[in-house]
Amino acid sequence: MLKAVIVDDEPKAIQGLQWELSNFSDAIEVEKTFTDPELALKYLETSNTDCLFLDIQMPRMDGFQFLEKLKNKNIAVVITTAYDEYAIKALKNEALDYLLKPIDSDDLAQSLEKIKRFKKRHSDSDKIEDILINFTKNNNKKKITINTDGKLLFLNIEDILFVESDGNYSTLFLIDKQKILVTKKLKEVNALLPDQSFFRIHNSFIINLSKIKEYIKNEGYVIMESNHKIPVARQRKSEFLEKF
Repeated sequence: MLKAVIVDDEPKAIQGLQWELSNFSDAIEVEKTFTDPELALKYLETSNTDCLFLDIQMPRMDGFQFLEKLKNKNIAVVITTAYDEYAIKALKNEALDYLLKPIDSDDLAQSLEKIKRFKKRHSDSDKIEDILINFTKNNNKKKITINTDGKLLFLNIEDILFVESDGNYSTLFLIDKQKILVTKKLKEVNALLPDQSFFRIHNSFIINLSKIKEYIKNEGYVIMESNHKIPVARQRKSEFLEKF
């Protein structure tokens, strides 16, 4: 069954869409509704929502601004609005479909079919990704596979300087000065990296041990080959020194 979120600043509009969706209760379930787009963005960062019904005209943040901030691109977005002039812009902003208020049941049924096809495509893509990740993990110990911006990157482990946490996201810093943002927590990235080469030196950092240039004992930080200063957590200091 599809899981849906509705974002609209008008409670009556939310109630109306919920009622329309109740006619398709065997196919879709509304798991959450929001009148506050900021709260919706936070929720969608960690949820497994399949589809989002998003209003365009909202006072604090319109639907297009919302889409710019939405980091999870695996959600099927259906724009809902009373103004048909937004249709082309909605589709250009990677919305899957567009529904004009008041929402027609036949149009909604067609949208649900599009959402199902969208989900299947992404499900098949995830299976291929899993196969490639497992192949790389089992057959090439010098590379890791990273999913970012809708593509798979096969990175040489030796090219990674360090990884920095940003809540539910992590940034990989490479020796060629590239920065790669991934939608993984630091512990998930840590699980991909070999223990003999990498060490979680701080709650917010994993470092490549072979890329350390200096260790400043008195001040408690290391300097990487890139000249980045990375703090050493006090509770990890002993384990870090044992690596050498």
